[in-house]
Amino acid sequence: MTTLSNKKFHLAWFLNFITDDWQGTWGDGGRDWSGDFYVEMARDLERACFDYVIIEDKLMVSTAYGGTMEADLKHGVNPKHDPVPLAVLMTQATERLGVVPTMSTSFYPPFLLARLCATIDHIARGRFGWNIVTSAEDRAAQNFGMDRLYEHDERYAMATEYLDLVRQLWDSWEPDAVVRDQETGTYVDHTKVHVVDFVGKYYKSRGPLNTVRSPQGHPVLCQAGASAPGREFAARYADTIVATGSNPTRMKAYRDDIRAKLVAHGRNPDDCKVLFLMSPVVADTVEEAHAKKLRWMSEPRYIEMVLATMSSITEIDFSRFDLDAPLPAVTTNGERGFLEAFARRAEGKTLRQAVIEDGMSGTADFVGTPETVADRMAEIMEEVGGDGFLITSPEKKLNRRYVTEITDGLVPALMRRGVVRTSYTHERFRDNLLEF
Repeated sequence: MTTLSNKKFHLAWFLNFITDDWQGTWGDGGRDWSGDFYVEMARDLERACFDYVIIEDKLMVSTAYGGTMEADLKHGVNPKHDPVPLAVLMTQATERLGVVPTMSTSFYPPFLLARLCATIDHIARGRFGWNIVTSAEDRAAQNFGMDRLYEHDERYAMATEYLDLVRQLWDSWEPDAVVRDQETGTYVDHTKVHVVDFVGKYYKSRGPLNTVRSPQGHPVLCQAGASAPGREFAARYADTIVATGSNPTRMKAYRDDIRAKLVAHGRNPDDCKVLFLMSPVVADTVEEAHAKKLRWMSEPRYIEMVLATMSSITEIDFSRFDLDAPLPAVTTNGERGFLEAFARRAEGKTLRQAVIEDGMSGTADFVGTPETVADRMAEIMEEVGGDGFLITSPEKKLNRRYVTEITDGLVPALMRRGVVRTSYTHERFRDNLLEF
């Protein structure tokens, strides 16, 4: 067992709302769309003392790979259910776990989203979060009456104004506005509820919300800030950030950059937790874990599925590229940060090697027994400086067995090392996130 400092780091999980492992021995065959599997999973994550779970989302069926919907639907890339109702179910089945669905600033009216977040934070008793995205697909825009999305950097300019508005709406009720004074018959002190009269370049809203201020005031804000505008946006608003990193040096450089930007925005850098995506593969022996990973990730259908997923995310047709040649230089108006991160991981490799070795989240360092993977996680966090990991299953390999391997195998190994929480100190999401 590696001996390191006792500084703790956070754990969270990143998932899609559709049961992934519909072909495997341990899956449910893809027949359960009720959300029961994910509610069970939320209970497992809480038992393992995870800080939160993010529910990813897209708003279209992609034709980016090969110009048709075939690969997207064949591999189950973008059939998804709305994450917000599932988030409510998860909060009702748990007591401490933070739940963070994805909602897009490009398609939700600001007042509607602000009201929805405040409402669910009450239902969740202060455990709700919002994963902020601007969306990155013209095909999604076309489902909402647009021909195409705004340009990448302008989407972030719009999102900045959007966040300024929704935060003012959340603050339109002072914390003590509800008085419930039976003597005067007053439920709300009207002097403590304020219009916002927001007029910007892109958005306009009178306010106030007609929703009582939520337990946390603002939901916990999550964002995946990878591109230059994305980093600035995340540093300005986010309480926790989804990040990728191919090695500890780059992970540390990213975290240091974000923390410097937080200071530049007048924020305490410890008030935003950077969690790095990882897809651990664990087994009883190191050799068995590597064999499992190779068995999963070298199948031709797995490679096509990953490339179809990356096409959906980036709007780049990866079917055009030679699998046995390096990834050519490409640009996108889609998820630029993801593309740049994958391109860095693919340096010096063929496209096939990059997919098999690293997948979409970079798993090379996290294959082994629960003990060896826990050691590596602790070592990397010591080198990076914090703040934790965001676990996601290898593509389409999420099932009860995988969840159990993490919650009942890997996490106990981390707990024995004293590097993750063994219980929750607080009732509310943000308080637990800021505990260390």
